[in-house]
Amino acid sequence: MKVILQAEQIRQILQDIAGSILGRIPSGFDIAMVGIRSRGEILAQRLSALISKKVGRDVPCGTLDITLYRDDLNSPHSSGQPQVRTTEIGFDVDDKIIILVDDVLYTGRSARAAMDALMDLGRPRQIKLAVLIDRKGRELPIQADFAGEKSDIAPGQVVQVSLVDSDGKDEVVVE
Repeated sequence: MKVILQAEQIRQILQDIAGSILGRIPSGFDIAMVGIRSRGEILAQRLSALISKKVGRDVPCGTLDITLYRDDLNSPHSSGQPQVRTTEIGFDVDDKIIILVDDVLYTGRSARAAMDALMDLGRPRQIKLAVLIDRKGRELPIQADFAGEKSDIAPGQVVQVSLVDSDGKDEVVVE
């Protein structure tokens, strides 16, 4: 197990991503954060708070459950019944710039499932992807618009993101 990010690094990465979002989204457009359950949800809340503070108004934040949109749902290798949780988006996604937030971008399949789920809720003006860790190994042509740490983690290794809100500490390790 190797620690690749500690709490202060995660905090700084989120500050940098928030600044990049504000620098690249034209003023006058409505933006909203939507986090992919479960770690993306926490990161989206943190980014929403940072951006809200910088712009002086609330930036809406929601949570998206992609379980039923996954392409491996009925795979022979899947284990048991999937745990479906709620999508909690308390705002209209139509004509907003949605910043989709996840902890790790690897194959691109979760991001694709999240975009499908979002499109079922309405028609955003744009969807941008923000991730804490961007690792190599894409299976789909999906790239992060805002990425914290880019890493060459080997295909057999697992990236584990821990956040204080759910795990008691902020840390990213490779196992």
